Amino acid sequence: MRRYISAYFEDEGNLLRAAKDLKENNISIQDVLTPFPVHGLDSILGFKKSLIPTVGFISGAIGTMVAFGFQTWAFTVDYPLFIGGKPHFAIPSFIPITFELTVLFAAFGMVFAFLIRSKLGPGAKKTIHDERITDDHFVIIVDLDESGSQDGKVKDILSKEEAQDIKVKEIEL
Repeated sequence: MRRYISAYFEDEGNLLRAAKDLKENNISIQDVLTPFPVHGLDSILGFKKSLIPTVGFISGAIGTMVAFGFQTWAFTVDYPLFIGGKPHFAIPSFIPITFELTVLFAAFGMVFAFLIRSKLGPGAKKTIHDERITDDHFVIIVDLDESGSQDGKVKDILSKEEAQDIKVKEIEL
């Protein structure tokens, strides 16, 4: 069993202050769920810059090499044809397909990287902490220790920032 506290906020300012206070008191925040991006929350939670753009660039470069390499091999080695005096290695005619495969590989690479990084692939088991998190509320989920020594301190910090519906819950791992 894992214990946690979930608390709702109606204002992102209160949420930011509560998250900052929790981090300053070395209390582990499991997750923060918001209906829209909140400026400054990622730096408070200590998130690093995403590597998904890098994955997109690398997979796009692989797509470029695959497309250009395949067309070069097909038109010069495997099945060279004389069409209107055009050379076998005609780079301008390779550009449309090369562009399309670059975009395709980059898109698929970023989608798969996102799914893997977010643990959203097939068979992923996600915990729904509360049904109301998809409404217009800001929710903070704080991990608790098994002994219960942090409960009062966490509740005090959250209630100081006008948190609503503070609940201690348990889930099975």
